[in-house]
Amino acid sequence: MTLGPDEPPAGPWQRRSWPDVAAAILAAAGEPAGRPRLIAIDGRGGGGKSTLAANLARVVPGSAVVHTDDVAWWHSRFGWADLMESGVLAPLHAGEAVSFRPPAWERRGRDGRIEVPAGCPAVFVEGVGASRREVTHLLDVCVWVQSDFAEAERRGLARDITDHGLDPASARREWDEWMAEEIPFLSADRPWERADFVVSGTPPAGDGVLTAPANLAPGVR
Repeated sequence: MTLGPDEPPAGPWQRRSWPDVAAAILAAAGEPAGRPRLIAIDGRGGGGKSTLAANLARVVPGSAVVHTDDVAWWHSRFGWADLMESGVLAPLHAGEAVSFRPPAWERRGRDGRIEVPAGCPAVFVEGVGASRREVTHLLDVCVWVQSDFAEAERRGLARDITDHGLDPASARREWDEWMAEEIPFLSADRPWERADFVVSGTPPAGDGVLTAPANLAPGVR
């Protein structure tokens, strides 16, 4: 696996079932009184974060997923920590429902809101920077999704072409502009060092999910 800049390799890897991994994450989050467990799923662009969040949500009945991209939409690629805290994490931490309409949604006429009902057993917050330093005091568990750098790029470009309707040249330009901000952001924030779990986002074929010990802090390995 070829990793992104500054990221240490995880291992050894172990294949586990989705219910087993979900149960371990929930157990690590504990049983906070009067509010959902708040679980961040962080990793590089195209690395498998949204797929991991969706799979975990499927095996945790009643759980919800919040995407950092929705908070960041037309606001800033990475300058959204204050919006995430005030609009999403702080209400959830207080046991309240979320019905958040970010400022850029108003300015640009985007319909709807970021909605999370009260009473969820768990909320998975996924996206690049989901476990960033500024918000970890409001999180119960941080997951780092380690991915092959080249495969994540291939996926990201294919997604932008297929799902967002970009031509290949435009997709490449958008990807390069994103990486110009993502790489220094992650290198400075180093979310893998705060991870409670490490999951492979680009695993070899097989059932279940690959996990590795969360020992990516300096001096641990």
